[in-house]
Amino acid sequence: MFERKIINDPVFGFINIPKGLLYDLVRHPLLQRLNRIKQLGLSSVVYPGAQHTRFQHSLGAFHLMSEAIQQLTAKGNFIFDSEAEAVMAAILMHDIGHGPFSHVLEDTIVQGVSHEDISLMLMERINKEMNGQLTLAIQIFKDEYPKRFLHQLVSGQLDMDRLDYLRRDSFYTGVTEGNISSAHIIKMLDVKDDHLVVESKGIYSIENFLTARRLMYWQVYLHKASVAYEKMLISTLLRAKELASQGVELFVSPALKFFLYKDVNREIFYNNPECLENFIQLDDNDIWTALKVWSAHSDKALSTLSLGMINRNIFKVEISSDPIAEERKKELTLQISEQLDIPLSEARYFISTPSIEKNMYDPADDSIDILYKDGSIKNIAEASDMLNISLLSKKVKSTTCATNVCTSKYKIFITG
Repeated sequence: MFERKIINDPVFGFINIPKGLLYDLVRHPLLQRLNRIKQLGLSSVVYPGAQHTRFQHSLGAFHLMSEAIQQLTAKGNFIFDSEAEAVMAAILMHDIGHGPFSHVLEDTIVQGVSHEDISLMLMERINKEMNGQLTLAIQIFKDEYPKRFLHQLVSGQLDMDRLDYLRRDSFYTGVTEGNISSAHIIKMLDVKDDHLVVESKGIYSIENFLTARRLMYWQVYLHKASVAYEKMLISTLLRAKELASQGVELFVSPALKFFLYKDVNREIFYNNPECLENFIQLDDNDIWTALKVWSAHSDKALSTLSLGMINRNIFKVEISSDPIAEERKKELTLQISEQLDIPLSEARYFISTPSIEKNMYDPADDSIDILYKDGSIKNIAEASDMLNISLLSKKVKSTTCATNVCTSKYKIFITG
């Protein structure tokens, strides 16, 4: 009898994990680390229920992948057992390189290294531990395997990553607009000329999927309060890093200390084994512990920002249709400097004007193709009579700026 492990998931119900390679991956310390990293970073500042982890998401994506493989094979698409196991291993590990709070570390203490880069490094590390059992999974992950549709299931417009996180994030935030019919989409999947396609009767589920994704970005992922909170954390870490460069001793975990007191770029990360060793020790707890201690630090900028993070005293957000003028930024910086009694050089940590972009759907990247009964194929842009693809393809974009310290609130103008 084939042994398996059953996990009860609040979104999809029972998830079966077969004993062997896949079960060993789930139990691996690098996968278990994802239990200590929230899937939605700081979004709980807006949606208190958003407490689910990247480990839960990885399990959900794994479950959907097993469903997708079952559906595709039932339709006559030949997939070897080894290929099925490999693509499920790839989706299990797709987020293994994430640091605390989503992409915050990519913008601050580690420069030029994405979580995808680190995921691949960790996959290769585990592959060595497992004597090459993940070689096929890594080929699929890197899109170097002949059956290209398998890579699309891991990373594409209709990959299992997106099908899980939209459904899961909708469930935990309570934003019902994101509640896509992942099961129906998977049932409609097929393969044509080594490309993932959707049967024509599934077109309405795809329309709902694309609309839901855009709504989730506006309402959850790029919610103005979440963006403000994230920018506040970035400013806090950058201030801590500057103090570290001046030789100021800060209370931090050994792993976080490594990155605060060293300048780590892409070349150093790849060539210094200590970088990866310390990175995999980082999780959300390292950041929160440091913030709690820093909130009482003698440095006014660091303590003000840290205390704001701890007590949810976040930047206030306003919407503007125009970019922030340089004169306005100078005026706000001066105001902050005077009100906090800090130098202008430190007041800049309370001004943030980044550009935030997200392309909802790019047909040129990896199109969603609809398969009709006569064998013909149309792109969703042609097939849909409801969707405004030009609108869905438009980038969600914003820039931010902060001030108003006297009331312990900070204005952030978001323009786009």
